[in-house]
Amino acid sequence: MISRIELGKVPDLPGSYQFKDADGRIIYVGKAKSLRQRLSSYMQSPSQLAPKVASMVQAAESVEWITVENDVEAIMLEYALIKRYRPRFNVRLRDDKSYPYVVVTADQSWPRAAVTRQSHRRSWHYFGPYAEASAIRETLDLLIRTFRVRTCSDAKFSRQAKLGRPCLLYHIERCSGPCIGAVDAEAYRQDVAGFEAVLRGRSKGIEDALRQEMAKAASEMEFEAAARFRDRLTALTRVVERQEMVGSPGEDLDVIGVHADELECLVEVLNVRGGRVSGRRSLVLDRVEELAEPELLERVVEELYGDSPTALPPEILVPWTPANLEPLVAWLEERRGGRVRVRVPQRGHGRALADRARGNAEESFKRHRLRRASDHSARARALTALADELELPLFPLRIECYDMSHLGGTNYVGSMVVMEDGIPKKADYRRFKVNVGQNDDFAAMYEVLSRRLARLNHEDEEEPEEDGRRLARFSYPPSLIVIDGGKGQLSSAHRALVEAGLDGEIPMISLAKKFEEVYLVGRSEPVRIPRTSEALFLLQQIRDEAHRFAITYHRSLRDKAMTRSILEEVPGLGPVRRKKLLTHFGSLKRIRAASEEEITSLGWLPEEVGHSLYSVLHPVPGEAAVQPHAGTGE
Repeated sequence: MISRIELGKVPDLPGSYQFKDADGRIIYVGKAKSLRQRLSSYMQSPSQLAPKVASMVQAAESVEWITVENDVEAIMLEYALIKRYRPRFNVRLRDDKSYPYVVVTADQSWPRAAVTRQSHRRSWHYFGPYAEASAIRETLDLLIRTFRVRTCSDAKFSRQAKLGRPCLLYHIERCSGPCIGAVDAEAYRQDVAGFEAVLRGRSKGIEDALRQEMAKAASEMEFEAAARFRDRLTALTRVVERQEMVGSPGEDLDVIGVHADELECLVEVLNVRGGRVSGRRSLVLDRVEELAEPELLERVVEELYGDSPTALPPEILVPWTPANLEPLVAWLEERRGGRVRVRVPQRGHGRALADRARGNAEESFKRHRLRRASDHSARARALTALADELELPLFPLRIECYDMSHLGGTNYVGSMVVMEDGIPKKADYRRFKVNVGQNDDFAAMYEVLSRRLARLNHEDEEEPEEDGRRLARFSYPPSLIVIDGGKGQLSSAHRALVEAGLDGEIPMISLAKKFEEVYLVGRSEPVRIPRTSEALFLLQQIRDEAHRFAITYHRSLRDKAMTRSILEEVPGLGPVRRKKLLTHFGSLKRIRAASEEEITSLGWLPEEVGHSLYSVLHPVPGEAAVQPHAGTGE
């Protein structure tokens, strides 16, 4: 616990402050107009502080701060630090699901449209999010009947362009054929602009233009053309009818509804574009901070719009005025690149929308709590049963499980999966390349545990692990270590624990798959947990996840090795051409599936090399086929 902060050394300037625990991990990030005044508020008797604030101060061992020029920069810095470190005493946003978006790859010469759940490319245009993937896929299908924007992958687009032959979508009028030059750049750009306009709720002008074109074609007795315009108009009308009209045309805004209790907060967001509801999402926040409603709403807005892939609207309707409104609005305007108005609606359709969002949040919160209560009770029972069965000194809030995977001693890999509060924490999963040089699971397990446990004593190091994640998160200590295997694997893992100086500090067990027996350090006989026990089910769940994670990594390395091995056997196919070939087709599987004509027609690949490649991948029966290097195939 921090005994006292030397306030004379704290600057009377705006900035962000970070409380750290005894292990140097950031446990809370805050911001203030005056760092000195804010930090002085923590130097009170614990009885005078709110319970959650008192708990945070009790857990903190030190405090650091960073000064900035103004309040807006303080918001930006606080948000960046919270996103990076995810402190356990800050409000945490949890998405119940990943929502689908419609994306237009705007930075490409011939943009494509697709449905995606990823939203990390700032140069692309995202629309949504949408509640149901099936509904938005049907909407996308209807839209490409009107605006024939390509939906094919870049690899397929490049392949068809090389062949000079369009795919099926062109023939059924679901694509304008940019891959073969069937449409000029300006006409394609207009199709993309129309596609995006409809998703923004601005379809009236497009509908009017299609009606005029249909009437003109009919008057000129071009009935086939008129029928095509009719079909496009019908598809567009069906899309528009899916978007509920809730405001005046041209009105763009977001409506935030909030329903909360002392532990959680459910946020419902309605996206209104062009007066129509174009997207909706529900988010859950853990209220680990002691925040009043204005401060809570400020955090909600920061979480919603800090990394939003969609364009920010010019107006946001909120249930009450958030704290620090002026710098918050300035931060939003900087992110949007234009004016943003944040207001509490008092009357009219704005108030009706706010009431609707609040009602939706309340209903979603009830459903969430029903699911959460059932799930939480089951996890609590399983963790309690596990602690009782194994006689653990501490409740197993964080469990780490390790497994090995290899094929004949080659491509040896290890996996570490993590479960916190009975829930997989995939952000903390780790993979290891193991260098034992032989088929030796005991040595491999010892190496992996030695490398992992060494991090507990070197958490200030800055070098990344093999997957590029920072060591600070990798070094968080577990409450229980589970080894996939029997007494031999447990013995090797325990030796690593002893050498790390952690014997007796971290409980370690192994789970043998044959009879689902649990072995404990120092006991020759296994513990047989009842088959119907939720504790055993929990151990099986994390063991199976570790096995899946290890197998997936091993297969990816093996496939890469096999690809490299086979392609290296082709005369004239050097490293540059191999890389270009894999980039063009996407994988060895797709190269195998390509016809000889497709391969030899590649302009940058000599024809004789193309023929050699095809013959290597498709050996004639009876002839010796090229064999992959040892250990790269099954």
